[in-house]
This record gives sequence, structure tokens and C-alpha cells, in this order.
Amino acid sequence: MVVAELAFSADDLAQVRFAVSPMWEVAPSFRLLTSDTAHPVHRPWIEQARPRVLAAGLDRGWLAELIGPSGYVPDFLTPAPTGPAPAPETEWATILASPPDRVRQDLDHLARHQGGHLGPRLSSLRADPAARLAKLTREIETYWELALAPYWGRIRAVLDADVFHRARTVAEHGTGRLFNDLHSSISWDASTLSLVHRKRLMPRHSTGTGLLLIPSAFTGPGLRTQVSPPDPPQLAYPARGTGTLWETRPTTGTHTLIPVLGRSRTLLLTELESPASTTELAQRTGLSPAGVSQNLTALRDAGLVSAHRAGRSVLYARTGAAESLLDAASLTCSTSRRRDQPG
Repeated sequence: MVVAELAFSADDLAQVRFAVSPMWEVAPSFRLLTSDTAHPVHRPWIEQARPRVLAAGLDRGWLAELIGPSGYVPDFLTPAPTGPAPAPETEWATILASPPDRVRQDLDHLARHQGGHLGPRLSSLRADPAARLAKLTREIETYWELALAPYWGRIRAVLDADVFHRARTVAEHGTGRLFNDLHSSISWDASTLSLVHRKRLMPRHSTGTGLLLIPSAFTGPGLRTQVSPPDPPQLAYPARGTGTLWETRPTTGTHTLIPVLGRSRTLLLTELESPASTTELAQRTGLSPAGVSQNLTALRDAGLVSAHRAGRSVLYARTGAAESLLDAASLTCSTSRRRDQPG
């Protein structure tokens, strides 16, 4: 058993921070989606997203060669987030600007994990990173739109809730409690973070300063670490609440939104428990396709619905603001019922 130890000075502790990273969701979610392994938590998402990804041929593209069923994922695919929650486009731009030597180093490491060779596509990437990275980032963008963007509001809510919980732990109990509660395979003692079952050692002299903590909905039960100086070391861990990510949300209290949004728009928000097209929503609700389109436009203008291209159709999804609105309506209704019950 290998135990990696990461020492912390006062300056390192001062630079510990959290970040929500789209690319840290892309890599593990793609691996899960293109595997044959059943997953008890993510099965609803897989059943919806996999057909779109396969229809686009992404299981035979750049990502499929870079992200195998297991093992190493090239580090340049998960650049250190520059802020607490960078936009996907920001991270794609960082990948596009990856130094050629960094790309070649990561591909050489990948080749060693694959028996010492790369296929024609990755060989061309190694030979001319500047020319091929543009094709790769376009494929990442396609995957994002098909598999993650329609669900990002829901995923982001879980990740943000995790960060809020961890930040409160630091405020109330200190950094030591944060690390000891983060995952069963890590522990904090005497200014040192110990990580068991790590394949790479993490001596502080060979890493950047501080530590970047990244909650992930798809990383699985284990941890992923990345050391790419001069960036801070990154540690991706399973976010709290991932087990309830795809559970059907309660729709009690939605009647209270009708005076504000109108009956049709409230109905559409309720029906968007999972992303759907205009045609699907018309069939489910009995509204005309023109009426659905008009109301979705209004909801989108209000920031409650987002639209995502999926092949020839467009999928609509609830945003984080819509999820919060529905949660608030449900909570208000529950509180009113309790208040009205005889004591």
C-alpha cells in the first residue's frame, strides 16, 4: 500500500481553496457513459444521455482514445480551475492553449499505460498538438452539450451544496476537521495530509503551493489527484448528495407558482424533471407545440430554462434558479401544512 504525504506550511494552508470544474466532470462521466458497467446512482442519466452520445459517434472519437475504461487520464484534460467556478468555455480555452511539451508528456505517460503505443489519432495529436487540440476541444464541446449541459443546473446545485458544507466545517471546526471528513482514504495530522492507495507520491517540493479541492458528481467512490506544477495540486473527491442527484423532486406547492408564472409555464417547469424537446413536452402536457415553444422562450428569458442542441432537436432543461424556485415552493407548502395542523 502506497501512502502519499503532502506537507503544508502556513502559506500552503492559506492557499487551500475549492472549485467547481466542468472538465473534472467530463472525464469521469464520459468513462462511465461509454462503459458497460451498470451504475446504481447514475442509471437514469446514462439511459437518457448514452443514446445521444453514441448517435454522435463520440464513443469512436478523440475522447474515447484519451479516456479509456480505466487508468490514467491525461492531465491536460483537467487544467487547474482559475476561479471558484469557471465556465466550460474557459476550461476549453485552457486546454486549447496547452503547451505542446505538456501534451506530449501526458500522451507518453498514457502510452506507457496502454502497452507502449498510441493509435493514429493520438499519434497525430502528439506530433502537432497546436493543430489537433482544436478538433479535440470541439468534440469536448459536443459531448458537453449532449451529455452534461442539460443537467448542469442540477449537478451544479449538488456541487455548490458540498462546497458550502465544507466551508462551514472550516469556519466552525478548522481545516483539520475538513480534511479528516473529506474521504475515508485521507487523514490530517501534524500539518501533513496523508492519502492511502495513491500511485504517485506527492512531496511538496515537486508540487505547487496550496491545494485545490474539487467536488465531483462522477468521480466515483475514490479520489483523483493531479500534480502539475506550478499549479497547485488538485484533489477531486465525491461530492456529498450525489446519491440523490437523479431522484425525482417533489412537486408539492407548484400551485403557488401559478399566480406568478401562469398555469402553462408552471406545468412545463414541473414536466422538465428531465430534459425534453418541444415535441415531447407538447405530448406530455397536451399543450400545442407553438404554445410550448412560446412559453419556453419566456422561461428561458427569465433564466429558468436553458436550451441545448442535441443533433437535430433542442433539449430544454431547468436551470439552477428554477430548481431553487421549485424547492422554495415545496418548502413553503410543507411549512404551511404544518402550521395549519391542530397542535
